[in-house]
Order: sequence, then structure tokens, then C-alpha cells
Amino acid sequence: MVKGLGLTSATMLVMGSMIGSGIFIVSAEIAREVDSPALLIGAWGVAGFMTIVAALSYGELAAMMPRAGGQYVYLREALGPLWGFLYGWTLFLVIQTGTIAAVGVAFGKFLGVFFPAISSSNWILHLWKVPPIRLGPMVLGNMDVGINTQNLVAILLVVFLSVVNIFGLKTGALIQNVFTAAKVSALLGLALFGIALGRNAQALATNFSGHFWRNAGLGAQHAVQVGVGGSIVMVGTLTILAVAQVGSLFSADAWNNVTFTAGEVKNPSRNLPLSLALGTGVVIALYLACNFIYLMALPLDGTASAATILGRGIKYASEDRVGTAVMTQMFGAAGGLLMAAAILISSFGCNNGLILSGARVYYAMAKDGLFFRSVAKLHPTYKTPAVSLMVQMVWACLLCVSGSYGQLLDYIIFAVLVFYILTIVGLFVLRRTRPDAERPYKAVGYPVLPAIYIVMALFIDIVLLRYKPQFTWPGLIVVLLGIPVYYAWSRSSGAKVASA
Repeated sequence: MVKGLGLTSATMLVMGSMIGSGIFIVSAEIAREVDSPALLIGAWGVAGFMTIVAALSYGELAAMMPRAGGQYVYLREALGPLWGFLYGWTLFLVIQTGTIAAVGVAFGKFLGVFFPAISSSNWILHLWKVPPIRLGPMVLGNMDVGINTQNLVAILLVVFLSVVNIFGLKTGALIQNVFTAAKVSALLGLALFGIALGRNAQALATNFSGHFWRNAGLGAQHAVQVGVGGSIVMVGTLTILAVAQVGSLFSADAWNNVTFTAGEVKNPSRNLPLSLALGTGVVIALYLACNFIYLMALPLDGTASAATILGRGIKYASEDRVGTAVMTQMFGAAGGLLMAAAILISSFGCNNGLILSGARVYYAMAKDGLFFRSVAKLHPTYKTPAVSLMVQMVWACLLCVSGSYGQLLDYIIFAVLVFYILTIVGLFVLRRTRPDAERPYKAVGYPVLPAIYIVMALFIDIVLLRYKPQFTWPGLIVVLLGIPVYYAWSRSSGAKVASA
């Protein structure tokens, strides 16, 4: 592979993969859950702390093993090939491809603001309406299968970016740098314009002025619905913050994608840890700033039936589009169009980063004999994993047509956290089993900060198992299904997993 990613490109890949449409949307759901201005900021603060600690911990592994595949390689080397395969299996089946599909459809949705013919209801080929299937606390199905103008745009975007990324790493990196710079500027602009023009007297009075800390005490009680249509139970502040991480952690996810491209990073022992620290630090700072702007521009509370943006507040912003509501409040209808344009730029750049980096994992798995053998081939001219890019493209496009990508992403946040925990456990394992291995960078705060991350992530996963089973058990089942697949694949291919 060609080493074509410098520090700037690696940092842009971190930031570009993280920033999608979540920051503009999920604060509404978090606000409904926590019912407190302080806890809204707290939920993003917890996600930010965990993301930065994990990135600093991954930096040691990335500098120690700068190979294509990143997290797959770390799990394989620290805990064994089964764990690496389970991560790669889940990444391909749901995490990466499901995110690519969802971001592509979000691109289509916001392109529809400018071209109304692009809509989820404008069907070209409607194959089937899957009825809702209730399984305990979960509702599966309830989706339309076929091609409409919205998911057609998503498919065309995925195909275009997948093909472009065949033509050399530098081409994909250039697209990534341009679009990441644009969307970071858009977030920064939202923050600066919000401070200058977005302050609203009603919002400031209800969210601050003695109300900021309401319902935020450790003894406060918060209502949570267990599962879909389940009973309402009261939980404490720490528990509700854990429940709220479904939105904030997912919006801050994909920062680890730069490790997938480690084999193509220049001076990886320096640039990988530095890009992880810089990229996550900048994005989390922007996320926190944007949520303060939301609180300065709109009241936290509101009613779903209100006719005005202020009346709906953050909790009930139309279709949960808090960012759009804030921009419309500041600039009128033109503000909504500006935000739609910003999300288009954000979605385009995010998908490019996801497509570029994800293909490197399946390439590394195929090299180990744990994926289709042809996926291990590089393009003879451009030295990119062309077959891997095409296989990823086909599955992501099928998910777009299936309409299931949204459910898949809801189901997988639990599994994503499990693999983060296992990878950081791997950091401790490798310190013990390979004490003399070269470590150009050592994790900041080791062993305290990585241990704190493990405890916090375990707490969140346990809380989600208990109170949000619709988000957890399906993801766990997807992971476990990979165990028999691993043994079948490794036996049939005679896989020989490389060791460090």
C-alpha cells in the first residue's frame, strides 16, 4: 500500500468520519430523556470524555502496530483471531455498512429540501412493506423494501465515492480534506453566529438564570420506558446519563476509522496518535459549543403541537432537527436552507471517510484468510483495496434498498461499546504479554484513564441491557452469530493468522 496520508489528512479523516448529521439531530432525543439543560451538556461531556480517553489509548496500539485493519489487528494480536474476526464481521454486516447506508439516505433526505422530487415516498420500485414484528421489548420489521428517489440518491452517492476511492488514496484523501474543512467551518460558523445572533431572551431565561441545574442533582429521578411499549420506571441521574449515550456516543463514533488506514499513514508512530488526539479534541469541543448554542437559542422544554419554533423548543424540534430550528430562528427560511446545505456537505464527507477506511479492515481480514480471498487483492495500478471497496459498496447499497439500516444502527451501539472495551482491555494485555515491544507513544494516563473508560463503558452497557433492550440484544445476537461463522470460515480456508 502507498503511504499517502500525512498528519493533516489523518486528522481530517478522524474529524470527517465523526461529524455526520447526528450533532444536528440527536440533542432533541437526549433533551427529552434527561429533562435538564445541565444534563444535556453532561451527556455530550460524558461522550466527549470517553471518546478522547479511548482515542488516547488507541494511540498506543496504533503506533505499536501501524497496519491496515487497525482495531481488527489490535483485537487479533491482544485477544486472539476470534475476537478480531467478530469485530470485522460486525463491522461489515452492520456497523460500517449500516452507517454508510444511513448517512447516504440522510444526504438524500436533505437534498430533497432543494429538490422536492427526492423523497422517501416517491417510489420507483416498491417491493414490499415489511409488517411490524414484536419480539418481547423489540419491534422488528416495519420498513419499506424497494427503491425510492431518496435511497436512489444514497445508492448513487455510495457507488460514486466507492469508485472514486479506487483511484488512489490521495484522491480519496483530497475529497476528505476539502469536505471536512467545509463542515468543520460550518460547525464553527454555527457556534460563532449563535453567540453573536442566536441568543434569545426566552431561551436564556428558561435554560439558564437559575434553571440550568434543574433535575441534575444526584438524587433526582428520571422517567425511562423499558423497551418498546414497556413500563415506565424511575431511575437516577447517573443511569439516565448512561441511557442518553445512545445518541451522543453514536454521534461521536467512527473516530477510530483512521486506524483502519494505518498501513497508508506516513510516520505512523507519530501521526496516528497525534491525529486521534487532535481530531477527537476539536470535534468534541465543537459538539459542546453547538449544544450551548442550542440552549441559548431555544428553550429546552416545549410542546409537540406548538406552532412556533420557540414553542416546540429543543425537545420537540420538528423531526428532531435542532440545528435546522436554531438556524431558522436566527435567519428565517434561509437559515433552514443553509443548515440543509451544511448537512449535505457533512454527509458527503462523512461517507467518503467511512468508505475509504472500512474497506481496509476487510482487506486485512482477507489477508488472514477470514474473508473472501479476492478481497485481499490490491489494484495493480493504484494500490488500493479495490475488491474490498466493491464488496462493501454492494452490501451498503443492499441495506439502502432494504430500509433496515436505521434499525441496524439502533441495535449496534451496544456492540460498538463492547469492542471498544475489549480493545482497551487488549492494551492492558499487551503491556503484560509484550512488555519489550516497541511503543513509540504510550497511552496518556495509563493505567488510570483506560481503566476509568472500561468502568464507564461497562456501566453504560449494563444500563442499556436493563433499560433499552431493544438497542442491545439484537446487536449482541449479531456478534454471537459470528462465532460459528468464524470456525466454519477458518476451517474451510485453512486461515493462518499473522502474528506481530
